[in-house]
Amino acid sequence: MTTSQEKLYTLADVTVHNTANDCWLTIDGKVYDVTKFLEEHPGGDEVLLSATGKDATDDFEDVGHSSSARNMMQDYYVGDVDPASFPSKPTFTPAKQPTYNPDKSSEFLIKILQFLVPLAILGLAVAVRFLTKNDSIST
Repeated sequence: MTTSQEKLYTLADVTVHNTANDCWLTIDGKVYDVTKFLEEHPGGDEVLLSATGKDATDDFEDVGHSSSARNMMQDYYVGDVDPASFPSKPTFTPAKQPTYNPDKSSEFLIKILQFLVPLAILGLAVAVRFLTKNDSIST
């Protein structure tokens, strides 16, 4: 839609319009004043109000709006968002963890015990079974 009223807004400009009396959304780099549509929205006004102050494109696309809903958006279009006003996407920084040290004696001892204790219990059970079986045969 190209009109003389098109305007370029920053994300900060759009963010202040976040109430039921003044609600703007940013979808696909475009700004929509959906204040008059809040009561008519099939998902309720809470859905629209929760999408203010951020890029609501993913929220909008996840719902799977119909082509008629997409056409309706043009009625609420007020301008575009300056892409430079969006915060840069954070980069992933892995958590700092201590380096693995295989020579830790306490951890090594625990691993040995985790192997030896069940083995000792199994040996004891076999010995008891063997001894009680021989006692019952001899009596």
